[in-house]
Amino acid sequence: MTAGAIWVLLTIVGELAFLSLDIFGDAASEQGTFIDEAFILLVVLGIPVFTLVITIIGYVVLKFRAKPGKLEDAEPVRTHRKWVGFWLVWSTILCLAVIVHPGYTGLLELRSTANDEPDLTVNVTGRRWQWVYEYEGRDVKLLMKDSMLVLPNDSLIRFNITSEDQDVIHSFWIPAFRMKIDAVPGLMTTMDVNTTEIGHFNDDVNFRVQCAELCGLDHSLMFTRIEVVEPEEFEKWIADQAA
Repeated sequence: MTAGAIWVLLTIVGELAFLSLDIFGDAASEQGTFIDEAFILLVVLGIPVFTLVITIIGYVVLKFRAKPGKLEDAEPVRTHRKWVGFWLVWSTILCLAVIVHPGYTGLLELRSTANDEPDLTVNVTGRRWQWVYEYEGRDVKLLMKDSMLVLPNDSLIRFNITSEDQDVIHSFWIPAFRMKIDAVPGLMTTMDVNTTEIGHFNDDVNFRVQCAELCGLDHSLMFTRIEVVEPEEFEKWIADQAA
């Protein structure tokens, strides 16, 4: 009874503490919003499991610890079949549930735009230790590390991502969009993002491309600043770059 009360209390405190935190800030893409919701759901479901384990360990340590001066072995512990069966059943149900949602439903959500025509396609190539960007059909190519990757807001952007043939595996990650996918030599991978918020690296460091795969000496420096602007401002920037 005491252990159960402690478990409930710890669970309530843990849930309230987590839900009061703003860990990452707002997502700047539709996909990122779904990913944040999935993360919150998984943590909310995981907190009771975590607090249960902590409560049982703490209760057992305090309740059944060795008494001072007693050297004999403790009484043998028998398996509690009902408890083992209960744990197996409810943990299995929980695992199957999260495989379906947000697991399977999440994959469908992230792939839902695969057959849509993007508003902008950006071809991305990883090389040690920088990203190369080519705006498809816009005659704009960014090569330098200090270049700003400018993107339009309220747009479906498709990133076609690879790595140079003689290079290593990199990972294309945009924290503000919550999206990440590997850049593999000789393989083209695709990542779709529906942008939803104006943003700039100088105001929010999550607006950046960051390599998320340890790739060598300057891995930590393999990033690009991002600016998300209104579509009209983006078209003006494109025209200025192509001029």
